[in-house]
Amino acid sequence: MLFPKKVKYRKWQTGRTNQKLKRVDSRGAQVSFGSFGLKALAPGRIRSQQIEAARKTMSRVAGKTGKIWIRVFPDRPYTAKAAEVGMGSGKGDPQGYCVDIRPGRVIFEIDGLADVDAREALRKAGTKLPVKTKVISRDLV
Repeated sequence: MLFPKKVKYRKWQTGRTNQKLKRVDSRGAQVSFGSFGLKALAPGRIRSQQIEAARKTMSRVAGKTGKIWIRVFPDRPYTAKAAEVGMGSGKGDPQGYCVDIRPGRVIFEIDGLADVDAREALRKAGTKLPVKTKVISRDLV
């Protein structure tokens, strides 16, 4: 699973859902490395376990010929309190890492496969993620 080697602060503030997160992302919105990509259509947070589940699904379809790129990195810690614990007594312990996704962001890219196989691999990976996604292709000029 992906996680940072070292973080400056153990616990981050939650952050609020505002209009900036709903705007279309201009950075990382194009397919840069592979020939097909998986683009987010809605804002959300993706945990490192979900990224890993999607990567495993894609690598099963890709086999040895396909190359996969992960275009996001989970560097934001999230916390959770234990089950059946009352309110108060501070914030919960860090549970893992996630990444904030804005609409338009390319999450995964794939290359070295036939069109049908690449699209199927990305479609299957998209079902593992908590945001709505679509498969896009590189615009060859």
